[in-house]
Amino acid sequence: MNFNALFCFLMVASAGAQAGTESDPHSYAEPDKVTVNALALDLAVDFDKRELAGSAELSLDWHDAAAHTLVLDTRDLSIESISAIAADGSSSPAAFTLDARHPIYGSALRIELKQAVPKVAIRYHSAPGASGLQWMTPQQTASGKHPFMFSQSQAIHARSWVPLQDTPSVRFTYSAHISAPKGLRVVMSANNAIDAALDGDFSFNMPQRIPSYLMAIAVGELDARSTGPRTAVYAEPSLVRKAAREFEDTGKMVEVAEKIYGPYRWERYDILVLPASFPFGGMENPRLTFATPTVIAGDKSLVGLIAHELAHSWSGNLVTNANAQHMWLNEGFTTYVENRIIEALYGEEDATMQLVVDDQELLEEMRGLAGYAQLLVTQLEGKDPDEALSGVPYAKGRWFLRFLESRYGRDAFDAFVRSYFDHFAFQSITTQDFLDFYSAQLEKEHPGKVSAAEINAWLHEPGIPADAPKVHSARFDGVDKAAASFLAGKLGADKLPAKSWVTYEWLRFINALPAKPELAQIAALDKAWKLSDSGNAEIAFRWYVASIRAGYLESRPQIAAFIQHIGRRKLIVPIYEELAKTAEGKTFAIAQYRKAKPGYHPMTQGSIEKVLGL
Repeated sequence: MNFNALFCFLMVASAGAQAGTESDPHSYAEPDKVTVNALALDLAVDFDKRELAGSAELSLDWHDAAAHTLVLDTRDLSIESISAIAADGSSSPAAFTLDARHPIYGSALRIELKQAVPKVAIRYHSAPGASGLQWMTPQQTASGKHPFMFSQSQAIHARSWVPLQDTPSVRFTYSAHISAPKGLRVVMSANNAIDAALDGDFSFNMPQRIPSYLMAIAVGELDARSTGPRTAVYAEPSLVRKAAREFEDTGKMVEVAEKIYGPYRWERYDILVLPASFPFGGMENPRLTFATPTVIAGDKSLVGLIAHELAHSWSGNLVTNANAQHMWLNEGFTTYVENRIIEALYGEEDATMQLVVDDQELLEEMRGLAGYAQLLVTQLEGKDPDEALSGVPYAKGRWFLRFLESRYGRDAFDAFVRSYFDHFAFQSITTQDFLDFYSAQLEKEHPGKVSAAEINAWLHEPGIPADAPKVHSARFDGVDKAAASFLAGKLGADKLPAKSWVTYEWLRFINALPAKPELAQIAALDKAWKLSDSGNAEIAFRWYVASIRAGYLESRPQIAAFIQHIGRRKLIVPIYEELAKTAEGKTFAIAQYRKAKPGYHPMTQGSIEKVLGL
């Protein structure tokens, strides 16, 4: 049976099941037998040992009367003791075993209980090399005075600092008491206070149910600035004012999203700007988005990332994919909502340019992906979800939703998406759950607009369907004309009409360069426009890739500084990949990596070592 036929069979077999009941290939947990409904943490932050140590108390809902074993996900945790807590509050030791470590999934923690107790308490500590935590020395921070630590739990790294059911199909509330060195601030994906005393004693509460990958913590020298009645920015003191200016429109973004998609249900939307080693552009931790400083360009040209992470407050945080095989439900919807926020706040022209560039880059990326990796709904069993992720769930997912919007009309589709968020609020779902709701709420109300074959092509076939809606940017016409004239030798680099170009126009131009740019033309562009010195990270990394392809060695000092300072994988992995294609480039890349490695997040280290064959 081929993949598509097998998947269609599985989808039919699962029809009518409860939302999110499909098993998660990346978790040892058995949520059909028992689920964690609440978590209480009591942890101490130890920078000298590079560990979190303390206890996790898990409240349980038992679903199988015959089940007495609780299976949790862990990775490199040291389990000291486990207690079973009875309904009357009495506790007794519980026997447990820790399975051998799997290189991707970690170790199953199996707790044997005499009866289905309502709670268990686990004393443990994390490992210095925990994959979900990055410990930074004072020298790696902006001020050089204090250490810094932050978490990155997605996709399956929460298990490296908390023993739990590390699957997005399980949602829970949590509270936490955190002890940290005095003078440092602790923040979490929970209720944070701008005026919190920095006395080393912090308490948090997250009353809304979240999946494990949205558990987050950061500790460091952090200042805070309010940007609105329900928004604020946290950052290192030297950056906080600049960050607050860059993200001053955040409150407006929340209001725009609410008008289209319904109320914001997380009370506050704050942003934590992390050190540049953060491996992602942003992480949508509820109430406190983690963001890379690489989006602070000084002109708000990259705040689409904030719109994206905010959009996750509806798609992902509120309605969550049940496992990573349905990631498009998180990222496709979020990327669609992000573009709608940009359109409403900054205009249709900006939103259209984003779509054109993203569509073009998706098609280019897909040329290098195997057919199975081009599917919106894919099988990831045996694969590391960190490494399996591509632009497909993001950009192809958004393109699919744009297709539905084009067929049903924006008014009808907006009403459907809003009702979708309301219906599945605080639930984890599969693609079949989405399809069942789509069939009942949109397809039956507007019959004949979209065929089953068309839906199947988007979800279960590689590539982009031929009838996918296309967008056109009039501003790009001028960029394309200038690029063609320049590449043909008819227009000098210094004569390009680029003084007024915004970020997306520069991205369009750089993407128009051939796979093997001419060295003289790259040199001329750099002389005229100082692209190697660009402070815009989105422009810079694409330019560095082009300059490596051309053999333009003059950009090497800037490339070295870029990849040594920045840990965001999207920006630096393509540079390492391009350098690794030649012996000289690989030697240079390895030398830079050895210098940069101590400041990289473990996830970034793993990605680059794979590229360099280390």
